[in-house]
Amino acid sequence: MKVAGLFAGIGGLELGLSRAGHEAALLCEVWEPAVSVLESKFPSVPVHRDICSLRSLPQGTQLVAAGFPCQDLSQAGRTAGISGKNSGLVDQVFRLLDGSDVPLVLFENVPFMLRLDKGAAMRRLTSELESRGYRWAYRIINTLSFLPQRRERVFVLASRCDIDPAEVLLSDDAQPPAMQTDFNTKAHGFYWTEGVRGLGWAVDAIPPLKNGSTVGIPSPPAIVLPGGSIIKPEIRDAERLQGFDARWTEPAEKEHRPSLRWSLVGNAVSVPVAEWVGKRLASPRQAPHAQERALDLSSGWPKAAKFDGKRHSQVEIGQFPIWCDRSPLSEFLQFEGSPLSVRATSGFYERTQRSSLRFPDGFIDLVRKHLLEAQGNSVAA
Repeated sequence: MKVAGLFAGIGGLELGLSRAGHEAALLCEVWEPAVSVLESKFPSVPVHRDICSLRSLPQGTQLVAAGFPCQDLSQAGRTAGISGKNSGLVDQVFRLLDGSDVPLVLFENVPFMLRLDKGAAMRRLTSELESRGYRWAYRIINTLSFLPQRRERVFVLASRCDIDPAEVLLSDDAQPPAMQTDFNTKAHGFYWTEGVRGLGWAVDAIPPLKNGSTVGIPSPPAIVLPGGSIIKPEIRDAERLQGFDARWTEPAEKEHRPSLRWSLVGNAVSVPVAEWVGKRLASPRQAPHAQERALDLSSGWPKAAKFDGKRHSQVEIGQFPIWCDRSPLSEFLQFEGSPLSVRATSGFYERTQRSSLRFPDGFIDLVRKHLLEAQGNSVAA
């Protein structure tokens, strides 16, 4: 299919779709560091700088892919909602759809939008789609299906052609293996910037990569390696944990601050998730209709639902469409990470001491041990 990638970022959606055989005809992105990456990695695809000035979509566009801004919809963001300054730019997508006959639309965003303002964002999206004659389906998909990163995102597919969106997004359902904490054999990811309200704990994986700061303050998670050392992953491994090749964001360093690469990666759509969606677009499968029931919004939007043109239904389906075999996180990492600093470890440890959170057995002991060793190395240096 011919794809127009709006709010393209560094091209996660578009790269995944291209790996499934689809072709980007247009990329639209306003942030210059991301534009630097797009122009380097998609040299034959025109890049438009501002969706507000984009007058029309390329003729023959079959799929609009839009990971529209999440700042106003994220639990960690401003929570201004779908009408916020950034997330409200999704209206530009509908403006462009009104001037075209595009048969398919793919949205991606954070799952908190299903709850924020009682699901106002999802109500807005679905009503706008339905008013234009689209059927739709959505589902929370976890990057952990493919890579050692626990990252939940909502994917919404809308169709006004013979492709049933439910047969794309709701066609596969896998059961992940049980994950048990084991500090001797597994690596464990957590947010060293947390410790009071949350931890982001992930067994043999990392918690979601964050977008850091637009002024260039990195925000990588920490990883407890087997044996107890605590590191922050290197940016090239962060790129790989999103499904990109190592050094994917390197072109941004030529004219911009190198630390902005963390924001670029944290903002991105996980490539293998987009690739799975792209493959299902090319080869839809019958969805498990036996797991459907009437859509009930009394307690908010469910984790998966659909509209077939006549009826709204919620679907009982998990976050894992498939489960890919992968190396343990400690073996997945290819580049030497940096030890969590004395300052970072000390601040995290202090927060755990006044926190009411329950931590995995032995974890705080490892943090204390790492802190003492880091302090010793600092004195020796």
